[in-house]
Amino acid sequence: MGFKTGDFPPVDVETFLDKPLLERTRTLALHWVDHGFGSPRMIHTTYLAKVLFIHVALGGFLATWTSGLGPLWDVSAWWDQPIVYQKMVIWTMLLEALGVAGSWGPLAGKFKPMTGGALFWLRPGTIRLRPWARVPGTNGDTRTVLDVALYAGFLLAMLAAMVLPGVRQSEISAVLVNPVLMIAPVVLLVLVGLRDKTIFLAARSEQYLPALVFFGTLGLVDMIVALKLLICIVWIGAGISKFGHHFSCVVAPMVSNTPWVPGRAVRRLHYRDFPNDIRPSKVAALLAHVGGTFVEIVTPIVLLFSTNYLVTALAVGLMVVFHLFIISTFPLAVPLEWNVLFAYASAFLFLGFPASAGYGVGDMSSPLLTAGIVAALVFFPILGNLRPDLVSFLPSMRQYAGNWASALWAFAPGAEQKLNSLPHRPTVNNVDQLVAIGYEPAVAEITMQQTIGWRSMHSQGRGLFSLLIKHVPDLDRWTVREAEFGCNSVIGFNFGEGHLHNEDLVNAVQRRVGFEPGEWIVVWVESQAIHSKVQHYKVIDAAVGVIETGTWNVAEAVNEQPWLPNGPIRTTVTWSRPGTKPADPPTRPAAGDDEPGARIHA
Repeated sequence: MGFKTGDFPPVDVETFLDKPLLERTRTLALHWVDHGFGSPRMIHTTYLAKVLFIHVALGGFLATWTSGLGPLWDVSAWWDQPIVYQKMVIWTMLLEALGVAGSWGPLAGKFKPMTGGALFWLRPGTIRLRPWARVPGTNGDTRTVLDVALYAGFLLAMLAAMVLPGVRQSEISAVLVNPVLMIAPVVLLVLVGLRDKTIFLAARSEQYLPALVFFGTLGLVDMIVALKLLICIVWIGAGISKFGHHFSCVVAPMVSNTPWVPGRAVRRLHYRDFPNDIRPSKVAALLAHVGGTFVEIVTPIVLLFSTNYLVTALAVGLMVVFHLFIISTFPLAVPLEWNVLFAYASAFLFLGFPASAGYGVGDMSSPLLTAGIVAALVFFPILGNLRPDLVSFLPSMRQYAGNWASALWAFAPGAEQKLNSLPHRPTVNNVDQLVAIGYEPAVAEITMQQTIGWRSMHSQGRGLFSLLIKHVPDLDRWTVREAEFGCNSVIGFNFGEGHLHNEDLVNAVQRRVGFEPGEWIVVWVESQAIHSKVQHYKVIDAAVGVIETGTWNVAEAVNEQPWLPNGPIRTTVTWSRPGTKPADPPTRPAAGDDEPGARIHA
């Protein structure tokens, strides 16, 4: 991998696309083991420059300069000042809401332009996805002038809170953001969210909205303790979500995509027996559940209750390293700014305001207030893990745990081009974006097919490919896309959230484009509930609607190789639309935990 040149799969460009889909998938998955996406180092440098100059330098300058602190390079003058932390939260949320933080750039499938977000959400006529059909005044799926005005108003309100000077609370010496400035952003974000869940999720409202409420309603001590509870619940929720089969399947391809990992040998350690068996190895499981699960659950508990400065400092250092490691892996959703903020928050909250100095959980002004805040913060994580169909994986606190609602899109030959006729869309399909920046069409196609190779390495991929095999007889001729990247090009954002490209998005696109029956097939799966052993799937024909629902066993999906050498995994059909061909009956036994997979019976 060079600075300007990436590691392209070692294939014959002229003949590779004529090979069977699963053969291509195997080649691309094996290439991912050694090279990840193969992006040139220039891409990673661009991301780091964006974080350092826009998020850290510009945000830090505005936060300190408008608060009468600084200069920026005099860190000792401002690192533990509450108003700086408040403004960095506001700045991070503003960047997320604009679309220039997470889910930005080439690693999220945005090549030209590299920004989605505001380019879509400030444009009337683009697709709008309401979260709940029963909310009055939210009918339709088209962005109106009112939607644009609400969104623009939210951005301006956040910018005002960022640049206006703070106020001093009479009983303390600290300067805080004027609580009155929090009213408009909170109200406008709720209104925007009721009409469009995309913007609400993009702004990372599940984490930053509670912080805005705390900024506007609580005194200093209560606010600091509430912020500690918030960040710890985020960490612990993410840690709990990593229990189960999914997360080890995330860690191995994540390490493979890490640009600084030296050589192929270290990458291959995370797989059982490259190239024959690329299920995650014990090394990957150890990194996942000790470096991930254990750290995210135990360390926050220590931080929340420790009154020993050395213990607290060591725990803070561990969480800072944890977030810096995530940044260094450049995950495809690229949540870099979020991780920078959380690294800073670890030091600010627990070293700047230690429990031993009167900022412990027991120091809130009322036990009822503490209980109420905890209950409010854990409500959606609990509900979302029990009923993932009701709550996005983001409010469920399942950040990068591998347990996501996911999908693959399959287009009949030539049908994908219909998406480029979507009105008011400020971009084109991902593969056409690559062609627009100079890629040869076949090279662009193979580049985008690397994303389905990546999907096949995750637990859901085995089930999704199995459904495509059963429902698309001539699949090798079809164009198969990773839905997360396709969604990014259609609505300007995706963060691994399959709820943004379920049948609601498919129906919205269909009303505008008009696919013929059988031209666009979507296989979609819901997250696994914490108490369940199965995942629930849907098969959607854009012109017809949902044509089948069912389940598959997660353990069986995890146990198979990405390229399904033993055929499709077993699925159980729970409903099929009359007149549609049902899926084939199961023909394979459950695979054992340590077997590559049982052979299909004749």
